[in-house]
Amino acid sequence: MSMEMVTTLATQLGFGGLLGFVIGYALKKILKLLLVFIGLFFAFLLYLSYMGFIQINYEKFTGAFENFFKDILTGGLTLPSFLTANIPFIGSFVVGFGLGFKFG
Repeated sequence: MSMEMVTTLATQLGFGGLLGFVIGYALKKILKLLLVFIGLFFAFLLYLSYMGFIQINYEKFTGAFENFFKDILTGGLTLPSFLTANIPFIGSFVVGFGLGFKFG
């Protein structure tokens, strides 16, 4: 392997890992905040239902989630071509993302 190829590979691995760590860390913080707001929203809906201001159709709600998860499970997972073209970058990005998500 030439020195230029090694330098390019090292740059991709380092940048991908660092970028993955930063995005994973930030995403975990954002998801925590988002889940708090979603929980408060559903608690507020249940309170309004309890007080009689609204009526929740639980059958329709359950059906919507069943269809959503069925679509996810039958959709399959395919990788776009730009991801398979940059395997070293994506590999280090995934490792960095996992570490950032863990430490976030």
